[in-house]
Formats: sequence, structure tokens, C-alpha cells
Amino acid sequence: MGYFHFQDTENDLETSRWRKWFQGENAWKRICIAVIFVLSLASFLHFREVKVDVLELNTTAERYIIGQIDFDFPDVEAMMLLKQEEVRDIGSIYQIDPKQLRERSVAFEQLLIQDESWRENSVFTFDELKTGSQLLEKTLLSYRFTNARTMKRMEELGVSTNFYYQLSIKNKESEIALPRDFWKEVDRSLFPKEEFHAGVADFIVNFFSKTSWHLQEDLTRQIELRQMVEEKVPQKYTHFAAGRRIIDAGEKVSPRHIAILNAMKDALAKQRNIWDFFTILGSVILAVVLTIISTVYLRIYYREVFYSLHKLTLLITIMVLMLGIAKAAEYVLLHQANHLIDVVRYPIFVPFAVLLVGVLINKEIALFCLLFLTVVMSLGLAVNDAHFLAINLVTGVLALIYTKKMHKRRDVFIVCAKIWAYSIPVIIAFQLIEIHPWNINVVWAVTSTFISLLVIAILIVGFLPVFESVFDLMTDMTLIEYMDPSNELLRRLSLELPGTYQHCLVVGNISEAAANAIGANGLFCRVSTLYHDIGKLSNPHYFTENQLGGFNIHQLLTPLESAQVIMAHVRDGEALARKYRLPDSFIDIIREHHGTTLVYYFYHKQLSQTQKADPSQFRYLGPKPKSKESAIIMIADSVEAASRSIDEVTEETINALVEGIVSEKANDGQFDECQLTFEELGVVKKNMIRSLILAHHLRIKYPARKTV
Repeated sequence: MGYFHFQDTENDLETSRWRKWFQGENAWKRICIAVIFVLSLASFLHFREVKVDVLELNTTAERYIIGQIDFDFPDVEAMMLLKQEEVRDIGSIYQIDPKQLRERSVAFEQLLIQDESWRENSVFTFDELKTGSQLLEKTLLSYRFTNARTMKRMEELGVSTNFYYQLSIKNKESEIALPRDFWKEVDRSLFPKEEFHAGVADFIVNFFSKTSWHLQEDLTRQIELRQMVEEKVPQKYTHFAAGRRIIDAGEKVSPRHIAILNAMKDALAKQRNIWDFFTILGSVILAVVLTIISTVYLRIYYREVFYSLHKLTLLITIMVLMLGIAKAAEYVLLHQANHLIDVVRYPIFVPFAVLLVGVLINKEIALFCLLFLTVVMSLGLAVNDAHFLAINLVTGVLALIYTKKMHKRRDVFIVCAKIWAYSIPVIIAFQLIEIHPWNINVVWAVTSTFISLLVIAILIVGFLPVFESVFDLMTDMTLIEYMDPSNELLRRLSLELPGTYQHCLVVGNISEAAANAIGANGLFCRVSTLYHDIGKLSNPHYFTENQLGGFNIHQLLTPLESAQVIMAHVRDGEALARKYRLPDSFIDIIREHHGTTLVYYFYHKQLSQTQKADPSQFRYLGPKPKSKESAIIMIADSVEAASRSIDEVTEETINALVEGIVSEKANDGQFDECQLTFEELGVVKKNMIRSLILAHHLRIKYPARKTV
């Protein structure tokens, strides 16, 4: 057996195992796992969000808040006053009333038609005058009039002043005559001599300049210009000293308070300087220290996990996944406009990893995860440390307690519901400690906790099949599903091979009790034994438990042929298991439950007939049992079958039977490759003897009743 021939000292064992961890074909895989975990942990600790109290506008602050650092904040109120002062330099901007201008243009055209005196001694034509008047109308519509101060501000802002004319207007309600200089400017820019005959501009401008115009405000231009002025005003910052009170309890939250808090958060984040080399180095060192401590702890107390690449990879995967989920949740809670962090005051994460590790590995490692992740998350998340530690420790311990009760996938939701029920008193306790006997925050906290645990339950149900498939694991939930009598293989077994089926049930009960006694997986033993003899479906009547009528078909075969048929049930069982896609762990039990043992009955028969026989032709192909569960099932299968041949079933005969079978298989080397120790083997034998006694219903012998 695995530990039967071990004679090295404890120190030699530790040294050799430690070397094996870093040597061999899996060394690079272990190094990669270690590097990935360190980098993941360092990233989690390094990229920590800065948490400050979040206030909602126009609400009442529940407690006072103090500045944590010296910083400058954008002073909204001072900025508004400064913008208002700058905007005062912008005066009104006017334009000619488009309706009045259109009327004057129509009047000009009527004049040209009705009074033809303009044709005398002139070289210009009607079309030329009409075109000129239309051009003037369009130009006058483009002109804006404002004061000198506004024109100066426009030039300072780089805004074009083309088609702007400086004009002071005292009464915007009355009509005014535009200055002669304005009309001269229009004449020069609008009627170049090379395009119009001499006198055309004078004739048209003379007609329009005699009019008194009504000027109306161009509000669109004014607003645009004022917005440009406001945008050019530099941000006003006000210094805020550390220790100064930002807001008092009961004070109404204003935009100024929110601006101060946001500025303090930015200042704290800038102070950390996450891209600084020494800051990064500090996070990496902390991650390495935590990793080394965890590694040493696992190596000392949980060697099976530490030296198993399979289990170690699973453990690291779950922990890294947990850290990623927690960091993503932190980002969502702190970066939402509706301030979810005020609602989710007691974030729960740890039960997710605890339940997964407890189901997929064991409860002891789950406890390690509980403590490790609670500490790491309190260091790497922007949370209230006291609240976070308390709620996650309580819910994590409860998850650890209830892990053993999860046998079906729906049990995950039941367990999470129980955890939620126990978390409510913790929330109320914190509320009372903070002198808030009852308010809406309690309702929000309880509701958010329920949602958190519901999400955890959904994630666990979703991830469990993935981990089972990727890491080739069998959880209690999956094992329970394989116990369903409606399973096609079990249904065939019970109908076609009732004797074998009953044998499987008894072997399952015996092996389960023995496995549980030494801390092995008893449920796996019970379920896998239901399938360990499915190969007998190919030739059911070659096995005595299925033979009816007293006829033994082996009377027609030679001992070698009989042995070959008997041994074939292992090969046929493996083929059938792969056809029905049974788990690899079940297939291992099918292949290993006879190991390389000798089919002694037919071997002995061959010797008695021919005086010679090759033992290798009468041995199963194996392999030998590789696990404790496989070895226990081998023993249980043999002792259950042999117990049926005992003429007088007593405690002494069963004890002798079990001792003889175990000794025979141990001497044959069947336990050399499993990890069953002498002490564990003794416990297994005692439990199997007790189970067989109970199975055969040994009672006191009653005297024969005589007629009185």
C-alpha cells in the first residue's frame, strides 16, 4: 500500500515532497500558478478605489464629515459669481426688424415701377436696381448693432465682428435713423464700382437711409456670446484644509458639499499615485508575503492540497475568480450615479468562495479561504472595514456549516436563504450601535443583502458544472443525481440483473460506512458501486447471483474460458460506461475494483484438471486501486460476495472472512498504489465486519417452541 513500505524519516519526507513540488514535468505549471496568483492578488490590493462618503443633493446629512487631506476644490458658487460678473460686460445685440426691412424693399420696387423719373439721364437699368436692393436687404439682415464694450469683448474672445456696427441704443422701443457713417460703410463694401454703374449705390442707399428703423434684440446671438464668455472664465479653486468640517449632521446637502467631497476623493487617489514604481512594488511585496504565508500554511496542515496540482489549481482559480467578482462589484457600487454604495452598506462576497471550495474540495480548505479572503478583501476594497469583516465572517462561517447539507442544486438557494436570515440580526446590531434604531437604511441594507446572496446562489449553480467538467470533479450534488433509479443503466441493472443490483446496493452501503469512518468520500463509494458491475449486462447468466434454476453455464466451459468471461465484465463495463458518458471517476472504479487479482476459483480448477496453469491468464488486467475509495470498494466487493457462501454466519466467521480477504489482497500487492495506511485499514475492517453483521441480521438463537 501507499504508506505500507514507507520507511523514510519525517524530515526526508518533507524534503522530498518539497523538491517534487518544484521538479518534474509539472514544475512549470506550479510556477505559473504561483505567478498568476501573486499578480492577481497584487492587482487586487493595488487598484483599490478611494471611498469617501457620498451625499445626495438636497438631502439631509446623517453625520458630520471631516476633510482627510489638504486639497483645492472647484468652488461652484464662486465660479457662478465670477461668470455673472464677466457676462455683465456683454450688452444687448440688435438687428433690423426683418418685417420692416421687407416692407421697405417692396416699397422700393413699387417706386421703380410707378415713378420712372429715375430713367432720365441714367445709364443703370431696372434689373440692376432691383438686384442691388435685394443685395442690400440681405446685407442689412446680416448686420448686428451693439455697444463698444461688447465689441471689445468679442475681439478679446476672437469672435468675428464682421457685419457688426458699434451703436449705442438708449430706447429700444423707438425707431432710430441709422448714422450716415453706417450707410457709407455699406456702400463701400456692398457696391463695388466694377460691378455696378455709378449712381446705383447712391440711389438705393439714399432711399433706405431716409427710413427710421425699429431695432429688435437678437437673443440667440446674445446667449451664444454669453456662453462663450462663461466658457472662457478660468476654473475657480478654493483651498480646503485637512481636519476642517465639510458638512454637519442635519445640514442640507448643496452642490458645494458635493464638489468638496469629489475633490477630496480625487486628491486622495492622486496622493496614492498608483503608477509610481514604489507604490506598485509595495503591493507586489504585500501579495508575495500573503502568498508565502498561505503556501507554508497549506504545506504544513493541508499537504494533500499543496502537493496536488489538480486541487491547487482549482483552489487558486476559485480565489482569483472571487477577487475579480469583488473588484467588479466595487467598481459598480462606487461609480454609479445613483450612489449604490449607500444602499449596499454590507457587501457580501466570501460565501461564494466558501461554498464552492467546501463542495469541490473540502470544508477545511473552505475555512482557510474564509479567513484569507476576508482579510484580503478588507485590505483591497473601499469598504467599511468593521461592517465588512463582521458580515462576511458571519455569513462565511454559516456557509461553512451548511456546506455539508448541500446535496442538490436547489439546496444552494436554501442555504443562501438561511445565511440571509442570520445576517439580518447583524445588520440590526450595527444599526443600534450607530444609534439609528430604525430608518429606511435598514430596509435597504436587508434588501441588498438578500440580492447579494441571491446572486451568489445563481453564480454557484452556474459555476459548479463548469468546475466539475474542467477539473473532472464529482460533487455530492452530481453524485445524488447518479443515484436516481430512473437512470437508464440502473433501470437496466435492476430489471436484467436483479442479483447483481442487490449486490451493488449492499457493497455500496458497506463501503460508504467504511469510507466515512476514515474520512474518505463515503457518498462517492456508495454511488460509484451502483455502476461498478454494469459490465455484467453483456453476459448476465455467467455470474452466479443471476443464475436461476440451479444450472451453472460454466459447466459447459473450460476453466480458462470461464475466467476470461468473468474478467471480461471489467472491459465491457468500461466500454458501457464510456458509451453512457459516466464520469471518469466511475470508470476508474470499474477498472480498479478487481485490480490485478487472481480469479482463484477457476485457476484452482484448472490446476486440479491439468496440474499446470499460467497465473497471468487468470488475472484481471487492472490497474490496481489508485485511491482510498477504490481500495475500500475492492474489499467491500470481495467480502460481500464471499459472505454469501458462508454456511453459518456468525461474528467469528465474518471476522475471519474479512481478515483473510484483506490479508490476501495486501500480500498480493493490491494496495501498493493507494494511500491507505495500516491504521485506516484497521478501521475499514472493523466497519465492514459491523456492516456485514447488520446486513445478515445476526440474532440470538431462540429454542424450538414445544406444545404446552
